[in-house]
Amino acid sequence: MRHFVIIGSGPAGFYTAEALAKSFGGAARIDIIDKLPVPYGLIRFGVAPDHQSIKAVAKRYDKVADDPQVRFVGNVSVGEAVSVDELRGLYDAVILATGAPHDRALGIPGEDLPGVIGSAAFVGWYNGHPDFADLDPPLDGRHAVVIGNGNVALDVARILSKTRAEFAGSDIVGHAIDALDRSRIEKIAFLGRRGPHQIAMTPKELGELGHLAAAEPCVDPTDFPSLAEDEALDPGLRKSVAHLRAFAALSPTGDKPKAIIFDFFAKPLRIEGEGRAERVIVERTRLDGGRAVGTGETYAMPADLVVSCIGYSSPHIDGVPFDEAGGKYRNDHGQIDDGLYCVGWARRGPSGTIGTNRPDGYEVAEQVAGAMLPGSDGCKSGGEALDALLGQRGVKSTSFAEWRRIEAAETAAARPDSPREKYVRHHDWLKVLGH
Repeated sequence: MRHFVIIGSGPAGFYTAEALAKSFGGAARIDIIDKLPVPYGLIRFGVAPDHQSIKAVAKRYDKVADDPQVRFVGNVSVGEAVSVDELRGLYDAVILATGAPHDRALGIPGEDLPGVIGSAAFVGWYNGHPDFADLDPPLDGRHAVVIGNGNVALDVARILSKTRAEFAGSDIVGHAIDALDRSRIEKIAFLGRRGPHQIAMTPKELGELGHLAAAEPCVDPTDFPSLAEDEALDPGLRKSVAHLRAFAALSPTGDKPKAIIFDFFAKPLRIEGEGRAERVIVERTRLDGGRAVGTGETYAMPADLVVSCIGYSSPHIDGVPFDEAGGKYRNDHGQIDDGLYCVGWARRGPSGTIGTNRPDGYEVAEQVAGAMLPGSDGCKSGGEALDALLGQRGVKSTSFAEWRRIEAAETAAARPDSPREKYVRHHDWLKVLGH
């Protein structure tokens, strides 16, 4: 019997567990550890609450968790309750599926001012992550600036723009929908260093901005290259640019109380304000060989709230080599060291879709299987030894069956127009279980 442990219960973790279970055909025991008492990682805490169809992928992970070879071990913080080195001594292979939960720094003056928030924190706030339940973003001003031109930036702007009624069917947490309902924000501006042809926004998500009840998108027609140049774009990007061109062709009606402004060729230089963010000083840019270079022209953009959506980084772990530039662990096709691997964003950096994690997990699972000598049996004690170690340290882990109890309690507590009301505190989760 082989024993494997996966650190992280998001998409990469579950796909890797699925792949290992298939590779070893009943001859493996796979533990999925998560620091939170509940599973799903990015699906629960990262995917926008109004995108329930994407969150439905969790049903596939449920089937993985139901496999007798697989066990969820929640409420166990690796690095605190147990170290990676200790896990390497207990399991035949350790696979890091930590994701990339930390915001990358803007690297400009003023980014530490109150009112400047990273997207991991802001998304975690409206998705009910316990680390950000008390965030209290400033929604009392009129101007918000979203730095970035990717799908996370789109999510942030859309969430800031929606009416309460438009959240029907979502699982946005109560504290967030109440605060957003009171929001006074009227203008949400995207800042992107390059132009429309360099965005990382997918067509479906971008198109949603054209159907908001209380907000209209605004794009400057002069920001586009010639229409003929669109033909050289890949099909997805071409569709996204078509949405932007359609937005640019619309004359602002002023009938809606909010405006979503695309400010292309705009590089943030610094954030200013007396005791809190009040404005972003921006430099106009131009493209030079595909790179954004400053023109020297600067201007001030009002900003009562600034949300930085420029990328994420995996957490540092003692003894695990880290690629600072890539925000990921140093690895060779997923292998960090003998018996130590990484998958998903921890391997690739924060890129790709949820589905990208499936082939990634299967590839690493093949590497793990290939490192096991044919016909050999493992000598590691695996989950049994982990349970004993956690017991000695007074750590109470949670099981998948206990997660089902939490899930049932959240469903029972749901608002009439929501599938669930997420608990956002550790003690609330554990109270359901009587811990």
